[in-house]
Amino acid sequence: MGQAATFDPRPDGLYRVEVIPGHTARGEFVELDPPRRLVHTFGWEPGGDGPNAVPPGSSTVEIELVPDGDRTLLRFTHRDLPDSAAAESHAKGWDHYLERLVIAAPGGDPGPDPWVAGEM
Repeated sequence: MGQAATFDPRPDGLYRVEVIPGHTARGEFVELDPPRRLVHTFGWEPGGDGPNAVPPGSSTVEIELVPDGDRTLLRFTHRDLPDSAAAESHAKGWDHYLERLVIAAPGGDPGPDPWVAGEM
């Protein structure tokens, strides 16, 4: 996920990820507990798509990795989104990238991201 990124992985450190051309996420790391837990704020930098309902730092993403026998469960929460439309839109995006992670994590190749080519 992302065309370009900068990270300062420490509490209060900033990150910035150009997810697809013209759509850049930005926020701050809140909690880092490798390899178990990551919490960071989340939002979108202003762009050309009209009003920004989720500005940088206005929502929170929490990721937990939980051992489960010989597997690992991923618990993912994105909270503080402003309304159901934003929650639905972000769920679609997270589902898209988490499905690609399922392929990439064990060493597979999910192929080119169709969203980068504008096939959203």
